[in-house]
Amino acid sequence: MAEQRKNKRTKMVLPVKVLIAGTTHLAHTFDVTSVGARLGGLHAQLKKGQTIVLQRGTKRVQFQVMWVQEISPTETQAGIQAAEQVSNFWGIDLSEQEREGKIGAKELAAVFAAGKK
Repeated sequence: MAEQRKNKRTKMVLPVKVLIAGTTHLAHTFDVTSVGARLGGLHAQLKKGQTIVLQRGTKRVQFQVMWVQEISPTETQAGIQAAEQVSNFWGIDLSEQEREGKIGAKELAAVFAAGKK
């Protein structure tokens, strides 16, 4: 069965803080789109439909959990979607790259530099 996505996923591992019920957890992305991401390395329980907050640098955005997969008893992966339209949360404008279907080394370097602030 072919996967039908509106937004192209871009493989990008970025560190994020995940705020769940007032507690901060560390995680990372596997891939991102302009409207969401696949999270990994999360050592907390999530439920489909739950609202969480992601933080990158000083930016905080609410996301809704779309799916959850337990990788092990202590690690979870989740697909998340932004609760509202967000521009440049990941440190790069993915909307144009999604239309073109590519991201260059210059854009990736900018993302990593922004994450270290």
